[in-house]
Amino acid sequence: MEIIQIKDDYIKLGQLLKLAGLVDSGSDAKTEIQEGLVKVNGEVQLQRGKKIYAGDIVEFDEKLIKVEN
Repeated sequence: MEIIQIKDDYIKLGQLLKLAGLVDSGSDAKTEIQEGLVKVNGEVQLQRGKKIYAGDIVEFDEKLIKVEN
C-alpha cells in the first residue's frame, strides 16, 4: 500500500490519481473514474471531484493508496 501525504484537509480524487502517478492527466483520471475502475473505501466512485480525506483508501489498477496528513 502506498501512502500519500496531503497538506490540506482533502484532495480531489482525480488530483490524487495524478499525484500518485497512476494517470498522466486529468482527462485520463476522468475516464478511468467514469468507467467505474476506481474505488474509495471499497466502493466504486464515479465522481472525479470526490473529496478524499486522511484515512481514506483509494484502489485503482490493483494498487492501494492511503491518504494521510
